[in-house]
Amino acid sequence: MADSSKKMQIVFASAECAPFVKTGGLGDVAGSLPAALVRAGAEVIVMVPKYATIKDEYKAQMEHFADFYVSLGWRNEYCGLEKLEHDGVTYMFVDNERYFARDYPYGFFDDGERFAFFSKAITESLQHLPADFECDILHCNDWQTALAPVFLREFYQGLPLYDRVKTVFSIHNVAFQGQFSDTVMEDILGVAHIPAAATQLRCDACSINYMLGALHYADAITTVSPTYANEIQTPEFGEGLDGVLRERSYALQGILNGIDVAAFDPATDKRIAANYTVDDRSGKAACKAKLQEELGLEVRDDRPLMVMVTRLTRQKGMDLVMYALDRILSGGVQVAVLGTGDRDYEDGLRYFQDKYPGTMAARIEFDPALSQRMYAAADMFLMPSKFEPCGLSQIIAMRYGTLPIVRETGGLKDTVIPYNEFTGEGTGFSFTNFNGDEMGDAVFRAARLFWDNRDAWNQLVTQAMSQDFSWTRSADKYLDLYFFMHPEIERPAAVVDEPEAVAEPVAAEEPKAEEKPDEAEPAKAEPEVKAEVAPEPEPAAKPAAKKTTTRKTTAKKATATKAAATKTTATKTTTTRKRTTAAAKKAAEAEAAPEVKAKVAEAKPAAKAPAKTAAKKTTTTAKKTTAAKKTTATKSTTTKAATTKAAAKPAAKVEETPAESKAEATVEAKSAAKATTRKRTTTVKKTTTKAATPKAETKPAAAKEEPKAEVKAAPKDEAKPEPAKETPVSPAAPAEKKAPTKKTSVRKATATRKRR
Repeated sequence: MADSSKKMQIVFASAECAPFVKTGGLGDVAGSLPAALVRAGAEVIVMVPKYATIKDEYKAQMEHFADFYVSLGWRNEYCGLEKLEHDGVTYMFVDNERYFARDYPYGFFDDGERFAFFSKAITESLQHLPADFECDILHCNDWQTALAPVFLREFYQGLPLYDRVKTVFSIHNVAFQGQFSDTVMEDILGVAHIPAAATQLRCDACSINYMLGALHYADAITTVSPTYANEIQTPEFGEGLDGVLRERSYALQGILNGIDVAAFDPATDKRIAANYTVDDRSGKAACKAKLQEELGLEVRDDRPLMVMVTRLTRQKGMDLVMYALDRILSGGVQVAVLGTGDRDYEDGLRYFQDKYPGTMAARIEFDPALSQRMYAAADMFLMPSKFEPCGLSQIIAMRYGTLPIVRETGGLKDTVIPYNEFTGEGTGFSFTNFNGDEMGDAVFRAARLFWDNRDAWNQLVTQAMSQDFSWTRSADKYLDLYFFMHPEIERPAAVVDEPEAVAEPVAAEEPKAEEKPDEAEPAKAEPEVKAEVAPEPEPAAKPAAKKTTTRKTTAKKATATKAAATKTTATKTTTTRKRTTAAAKKAAEAEAAPEVKAKVAEAKPAAKAPAKTAAKKTTTTAKKTTAAKKTTATKSTTTKAATTKAAAKPAAKVEETPAESKAEATVEAKSAAKATTRKRTTTVKKTTTKAATPKAETKPAAAKEEPKAEVKAAPKDEAKPEPAKETPVSPAAPAEKKAPTKKTSVRKATATRKRR
């Protein structure tokens, strides 16, 4: 049962987090996703190392919360927790100056030890959090926190506080895995003596892989786009981890990142030259003119301006850019690039800037304010990545009305809808292969649309700016995962769960249950009927239901009171007739049984639909839910009617029944004249024999489906295999043996009435 008072409590661990420390997309995610989770009703504590590079204004707001020692191999290292509330989110900074009081977050010789300590500190900290905070989900990100699920399982599992903790590991870029010499396994991690850990961390004969450990140990694995989740399961993109990712594909899913739509809003952004909205984009033209002037480009609004804000690496597609840039610049497209990276690419961009003055601008630096002005001013944004887990630049570009030109990989494929010139759909332009000519073609498809069809271009810009890439959407997907892992916690907005809860009772209603068996297997149909009908009638009433299912129309002349009064008499009459007609029963059954067996498999699946129809015929005002009671009443009435009513009435019943089984009704009409009163007696005897069987409610309907076709077999007296079967039926015979017996009896009874 879901706990409505308990909130989902999440510890979000990351090596960087905006606005405190950021080197890439991970910092943006850690800075935005927790806040969105809090807005959705969860409680979140973000754990980040306390780097020396964090601004003093934030350090001044921190308060010392706890301190303890963390064992790391043979070491005992100090760990302090510094608490800071910022924008509704609680941050806990892990303090250890020996590891984190440095000028830059990464890139040191002892990174393996530094982030092993951080992972161990995270798991140890779970018992030093505020008293009312019990961690439900430990969400770790990238290799710097990848050992936390390993430590949790190997050193803390079984402790009461840790039993409820489920681990989620997010891959932001599978290329960075944290590989180190296997000497750290004992010296630092202290797991060399644990065979499971040692095996699952080792990636080759002399190395271990932190991310590999998380992929083995985490309860769930996520990555930052659905396409990337599929790509990393292939050798081309898996970076050596595709095998384990395929093995754990059942636990892997891709959830797109979002952006801070408040921070990236052209209507309010103070860093750009002029503000604008999707409805009034006049400010964008002013931004373009201002940037062209700032970068030394020709100030012309009739030339498309394409920009790149990126790391200058092969992964970002710089090989393609170097190949196609000459063609693009000579074709009349202005280009501006901002970023730093490999020296070869930096020098190449400077070369093209010198070759095409006024058309090409290269800024080899990192300038966040300039990047915002470029997003706002450009017409097109180029992002031809070789691989891209998610990518935020193309999303920010669309937010500012700049159409992205991307390669169809990872998150780029998931976020950019390629322009369709026939329907007008799309939010940008794309190409498939990692090929410079294809990239150049995509650039000129965009440029031609800019030059030749400005209305279509403007519509495309409107569609791009209207996309929803907020963190609210992404946070909802993460919460789906969290609540799936903790079903006992009630989700604040139970919109997803309510429809399912309402649907279940409906499926259990009688009308629904009767329709399902039509397509289900016979064996599945029987327990459903038992569950619905058996609780109402008493055990004595069940045989009556078997006996009278095919004669429900007789109940039209009887009342419920009459039925109740004749219950006992009907039972006695059945017993007497059984004794006096044993021989007749055997003879009739021997011939009928083979045909009944052939038909029973077909009759059972559709058994309940005729049963429901018969119930309607019995009394037009009767409800479907009282089917069991009607069955009991009709049994008693029929027994009495058999000795007091005229023969014309049974004949009428036979004529009504064919509506439910036309083909068999014709055969029954021909064979009715041959039936004798002995069949009537045999029917009653068989019914009594079945009185003790548990599946009374399942068979009546089946018997009603096939009675007429089998009557013709009754007069013949041939083999005697069936009596041997009949004797053991009462105590424990299978359902399939009982059903044929009843059907045969009822069919004979019908013919008897016709004869009379």
